[in-house]
Amino acid sequence: MWWNDGWAGWFAMATMMVVFWGAIIAVVVLLVRGRGAEQDTRPAVRGPSAMEILDERFARGEIDHEEYEDRRATLQG
Repeated sequence: MWWNDGWAGWFAMATMMVVFWGAIIAVVVLLVRGRGAEQDTRPAVRGPSAMEILDERFARGEIDHEEYEDRRATLQG
């Protein structure tokens, strides 16, 4: 047979080794990406809303009651 006495056997073995290690690496990459995707689905941490910031500024005394009411009416539409 031509598999046992020449370069064809070596070529087949080398090709199969590359395919084998390529498959192992592909599985590892897919597993790592899959685990990373689970972590990315967490809800993002949300900051304070515009109304909360306005309330805080009024509470700290940064704005007066008239400005507070004006901006509040603008935010509420």
